[in-house]
Amino acid sequence: MKFTKYTPFLFLVFIMQLGMAQQKNIEIKDSGAFGDIDEENFPGASILTRSDQGQVHIYHDGIDMFCDRAIFYGKEDFIEAYGNVNMKQGDTINLTSKYVEYSGKTQLAFASGDVVLTDPQSTITSDTLYFNRVNQESYYKSGGKVVRDSSGTITSRVGRYYMNEKKYRFVDSVKLVNPQYELNTKTLDYYSDNGYAYMYGPSTIVGDSSKIYSERGFYNTTDDTGYFVRNSRIDYDNRVVVGDSIFFDRNRNFASATNNITVTDTINSSIIKGHYAEVYRAKDSVYITKRALAITIQETDSIYMHADTLMITGKADHRITRGFYNGKVYKSDISAKADSIHADHKSGLTQLINLARLNKGDAFSAARKPILWNVDNQMTGDTIHLKSNPKTEKLDSLIVFNNAFLISKDTISEDGYNQISGKRLIGLFDDNNDINEVHILKNAESINYSRNDKDELIGIEKSKSGDIIIYFENKEVVELRKITQFEGKLYTEEDLPKNARKLRGFDWRDDERPKSVEDLFKDDPPYVLPVIKGLAPYKADEEFFGDALIGRINKADKEADAKQLNKKDEAPKASRTVPKKFLNKAATGVKKTAEKPGLKLEDEKE
Repeated sequence: MKFTKYTPFLFLVFIMQLGMAQQKNIEIKDSGAFGDIDEENFPGASILTRSDQGQVHIYHDGIDMFCDRAIFYGKEDFIEAYGNVNMKQGDTINLTSKYVEYSGKTQLAFASGDVVLTDPQSTITSDTLYFNRVNQESYYKSGGKVVRDSSGTITSRVGRYYMNEKKYRFVDSVKLVNPQYELNTKTLDYYSDNGYAYMYGPSTIVGDSSKIYSERGFYNTTDDTGYFVRNSRIDYDNRVVVGDSIFFDRNRNFASATNNITVTDTINSSIIKGHYAEVYRAKDSVYITKRALAITIQETDSIYMHADTLMITGKADHRITRGFYNGKVYKSDISAKADSIHADHKSGLTQLINLARLNKGDAFSAARKPILWNVDNQMTGDTIHLKSNPKTEKLDSLIVFNNAFLISKDTISEDGYNQISGKRLIGLFDDNNDINEVHILKNAESINYSRNDKDELIGIEKSKSGDIIIYFENKEVVELRKITQFEGKLYTEEDLPKNARKLRGFDWRDDERPKSVEDLFKDDPPYVLPVIKGLAPYKADEEFFGDALIGRINKADKEADAKQLNKKDEAPKASRTVPKKFLNKAATGVKKTAEKPGLKLEDEKE
């Protein structure tokens, strides 16, 4: 083996002459202890080794590189650096590794072995890393990690850093670990200067008290807020929020949702729907509007409540639902309507309330009292309380406070109505949720159509008494008792004028009765869902080893051929062009990258 040794002085003179002949070529600032030439193993190259005074120092167009040993191909403007390699670009980029290849022609570097690249805001670590100085981009494809103090640590199989934009693109098995949460996604665009993160594909953000899922979303890692727009949901301790778009604020324990919202209470088996909602986790409360609907799921028959606005408050063991303005309730055997509805799910008490309003021009200011329908009976009053058993899901009783009025249509006559009015009404229900007993207390009045077994009209009884008790069987009146101070008379149809067949305060409102879930919304004006602008769909960038870089490599290769740097007689045992080496690395990288699943997202439809 032929081996020749040069003195450091002569070698430096040679390098300076080479630098003068070619501008912006790789320069050797400090060659170390000595330079060697090994034509058999490294034809056409100079071997540089560090001295006791310091490492080998290489410079090229604003970048400094230090290493323990370097193999420099001067004609090809290419260098291989070994041992404690440190590459610096001003005060912005600092790269350390065990090994680096760098081409002055293409300005492409390849680093391997414990690679660490730092800038003022973040640090990249990987086993291998490519650095494109022309585009100021770095790239790894065999797994890497990025650390940023304020947002945590991000790992992925593939990563790309756009240094001018301060943007990272992570692909495949992406994980962001923060002390407060962990983010997992398929593809993540992350901006290091402001902490903005854009997620594409199935993504989760899991914290101590919440779990977020979305297939397109944005998260501000600086202030812990997020916005999610595709198949999005938030799981709290005992609530699940789903909507077309969801906003999330971790510090405030707050979330809001827009369009096609469903909030599920997993403990109390209840669901709330609407098109705008706000959820305050710390206060255990939900506010929902825009065709709001609350559903209490029961084994045999669910209860539906609708109002302009619904509020659900209280801990899981004591939920309270409030419905404001034009509140309605529907169940197969009972319906109700009132200005305001208050339902205590622990006690089973539902209150139908008539709100006193100062604004007489309000759409709800008409004196339409709270109303409840059960089977064929209509009950109204200033306030109505309906009591049920939360465990058995059975109706227990109802109380109508002040101006109680009970009406049921006569089964035969076209315009006949059985009526009872008084100060207060107390009703009791049987096991089938049908009224089986009604007490009318104080100042009771009644009109009753009496019929025989053949449904023939006997007469119309009109009476007054202190109290009245009515007994029902099979949904029909079987007995009507007048108690104390009774006075009344049985009239024939001819003897009782039609205008006398209705008690004062009579108001038959069967047209308002909800007879299905859809009927709960029949008074609502048409509602058009607002258009959600959302987040821009995923946009694929040019491959790191794309046409521009391959073009630079090919151009450098042609220049080398023109200068006959690749002639076999100059390098008989190791003929190569350094740019081709990069070209082969690039082609291999592209092939391997493309073979891995999940690196590109197909065009997403809006």
